[in-house]
Amino acid sequence: MDYVFSARRVRQGAFDDEPGSTYFLAVPHAAGDISPAHRIGAAGGKMPDKWANLVMGEARSGVNPRTGQPKGDIVIYVHGFNTPTTIMLERHRLIKKGLGDQGFEGVVVSFDWPSASSALNYLEDRSDAKTTARLLVDAGISGFAARQTQECEINMHILAHSMGGYVLREAFDDADDRPTVAAASWSVSQIMMISGDVSASSMGNDNPKTSSLFRHCVRLTNYQNPFDSVLSLSNIKRVGVSPRVGRIGLPDGRPAKAVNVDCGAHYNAHRDAFDHLDNDDHIWYFYDQTFMRDAFETIQGDVDRNEISTRVGANSQLILRKPA
Repeated sequence: MDYVFSARRVRQGAFDDEPGSTYFLAVPHAAGDISPAHRIGAAGGKMPDKWANLVMGEARSGVNPRTGQPKGDIVIYVHGFNTPTTIMLERHRLIKKGLGDQGFEGVVVSFDWPSASSALNYLEDRSDAKTTARLLVDAGISGFAARQTQECEINMHILAHSMGGYVLREAFDDADDRPTVAAASWSVSQIMMISGDVSASSMGNDNPKTSSLFRHCVRLTNYQNPFDSVLSLSNIKRVGVSPRVGRIGLPDGRPAKAVNVDCGAHYNAHRDAFDHLDNDDHIWYFYDQTFMRDAFETIQGDVDRNEISTRVGANSQLILRKPA
């Protein structure tokens, strides 16, 4: 099964591109798209126990030898703009396979927010992203956090692509503004942003828009590609926006837990392998095993950020490279 929680509206028995109730889905491997028929539990409200138990059961990957307790990992994928449900599910499965090929034994879950199937829908997608962002925490992260016990060591991580980074930032900022959520104990381990469609300047120290993001994670890794034309300021859909973190990287004045990985040289050296893809400079991460290896080792957290096998350099000058 593929596990998804969707915030899209349902019309005539199918999901559309507008905000709606939350649906927790278990999607058969043979399905080419998500459907309300894949729902477990009632629409809206809190995470159903049955769905949570299925996900957390697949998340468990062994036993911590130090404590003797079950351990595991949940990676929540947050997609970007111009992503219909079929593409969301396709990329969900690419992440699942890519990480699995590297040895990941946890589970991948997708948060599907209402995004249209047109690149011209940028501003409306951004509005819908903000409208539904709170459900990432309310329906997803909080639901898993509430089921954590001292006897079960399951870490949550987030992989956000493109405007998914904006959804993530808004979700965490909104959660800290609401007393009932802010008072609850919730956090994630690793946050990974690829093609991040977020203002680079907002990712600095003490910025009120991103302080919650850093407060509720152990580490944030930003993967930067300077050849990302979708995030270019010359892109007509992006007129008026500031330089994006997925293109120019994190600012110098960033929290110590924030790590920037420059992927430009690696992408440029292997870009012929992605020529068959539309907007390959923006989505190549899903198809690249070097990135998947880097993400896997980041999730594992077994070695220092400077010692991950797919990186050269140190601290503020980390560069993605294919291992020898």
